[in-house]
Amino acid sequence: MNPFVAAVVQASPVFFDKEKTLEKMGDLIRQAARERAQLILFPEVFIPGYPRGLIFGTTVGGRTPEGRELFLRYWQNSIEVPGPETQQLAAWAKEAGAWVVTGVTERDQVSDTLYCTLLYFSPDGQLARKHRKLKPTAAERIVWGEGDGRDLHVVDTPFGKLGGLICWENYMPLARMALYQQGIDVYVAPTADCRDSWQATLTHIACEGRCFVLGCNQYLTREHYPADLQHLLQKDHPSLPSTGASVIIGPLGKTLAGPLVGKEGILTAELDPRDIIKAKMDFDVIGHYARNDVFGFEWKKSL
Repeated sequence: MNPFVAAVVQASPVFFDKEKTLEKMGDLIRQAARERAQLILFPEVFIPGYPRGLIFGTTVGGRTPEGRELFLRYWQNSIEVPGPETQQLAAWAKEAGAWVVTGVTERDQVSDTLYCTLLYFSPDGQLARKHRKLKPTAAERIVWGEGDGRDLHVVDTPFGKLGGLICWENYMPLARMALYQQGIDVYVAPTADCRDSWQATLTHIACEGRCFVLGCNQYLTREHYPADLQHLLQKDHPSLPSTGASVIIGPLGKTLAGPLVGKEGILTAELDPRDIIKAKMDFDVIGHYARNDVFGFEWKKSL
């Protein structure tokens, strides 16, 4: 396998507007392609935006009519998979000749439930894989349902096995192990977390999995929200603005690009798959450093 260029897109969506966000994604994909990127990663739920700071009119034991209206608005700007938005993204991936991976809020075509979903588009213009977040965190559970774990598969690409988890799924050791057991080479971790502790997590995953790790977050300020929603946001919300802190890390934990903080931008780095083999000389989580005689692991992928 030859070296290749990976790109991490740190940007803000056009919040609660799937059409304008999709248009912006097309521009960003073309920009990354001009930088020779063969893999282009977007953040968690880039369509229609991560609803940080919004509580949808909820308290324990209570909901408001206004909160239900806001949920409807978010639902209407979420996308079906497959659907016209995924067809467009697939076409742009083909035009760019690159793998395009992005987080979206997916609207289930049968149940209408929303899911925090990661989509993989191949350079031949196909939706190659989707993964639904296993466990939404805290108040995220108001918005998104839980994935069932059947879709934790990696994807074979010319530059290695590609896969990943969404935000705090990456704190689930057994979810990571499901990816490691498949020999993952390039690990994508789109997120909504911009704290220093998250950087430590990404570095740990790179060292643990002996893989390249791409962390990708939205850059988001109060001004990115529709004007009629800004009054709903706490003035001292702990993660608003979201400063981003997207990053690309090598299989020995060395930062190759980023972290990018406090602005929009595209990080790129040339990744050499041979570095993975070099890193596995002294640690291979599923190979010579595993103790299968002591530990057992079961992924219920047949559910």
